[in-house]
Amino acid sequence: MASTNTVSVDVFELDAASLDKSAINAVRAAFGLVGILALGLGIALLVWPGRTVVVAAALVGIYFVIAGIARLALSIFSRGLSAGHRILGLLLGLIVLAAGIIVMRNLDASAAVLVLIAVIALGIGWIVDGIMAFVESGRGNGGGWGVAFGIFSILAGIVVLAWPGITALAFAMLAGITLCILGVVGVVRAFTFGKDAKAAA
Repeated sequence: MASTNTVSVDVFELDAASLDKSAINAVRAAFGLVGILALGLGIALLVWPGRTVVVAAALVGIYFVIAGIARLALSIFSRGLSAGHRILGLLLGLIVLAAGIIVMRNLDASAAVLVLIAVIALGIGWIVDGIMAFVESGRGNGGGWGVAFGIFSILAGIVVLAWPGITALAFAMLAGITLCILGVVGVVRAFTFGKDAKAAA
C-alpha cells in the first residue's frame, strides 16, 4: 500500500524558504524601511508632545502612506509570493494607504474631528498591520518576532479604537510609544527574516 505524504501549505504565509534571494531582500527592505520610519516618527512624537494635533496627525498620516506604498510595492514586485499573499497584501496596502490619505487630506479640520479621524485611522491601521504580521509569520523559526509585532499592533489598535476621546497629548504619547516599539520590532524583523533560508542557500 502506497503511503501519501501531505504537505500543508498556507497560501498567505510569507515563507522565506519559498522565496529567492531578491524576494527575501525586498521583504527585508520593506520591513526595515517601515520599521525605521515608525521609530523616527515615534521619537519625534515623544520629543515634541506639546505640538498641535495637526502635526501628530500629519506624522501618522505620512507613516500610513509610506507603509501602504511599501506593502503595495512588496505585493506587486516581489517574485515567489503566493497569489493569496499577493492579493491580501494589495488589499491591506490599499486600506493602510487610504487611511493615511484620509488623515493627510483633513489637516485643516477642527481639532476634535482631526483627533477622531486620526484615532480611527491609527486603530484600524495597527489592527491591519498586526493581522498582516500574523499572516506573514507562519510557522518558521523567525516567526516569533512577527507574532510579537502582530499581538502588540492588534492590541494597540483595539485600545485606540475603544477610547477615541483621549486627549491630543495622550494620543501623541501613545502613538509615539507604539511607533517606537513597532519600529524596533520591524527593524529586528528586517534583520531576522530569511536568515535561515539565506544561510542554507
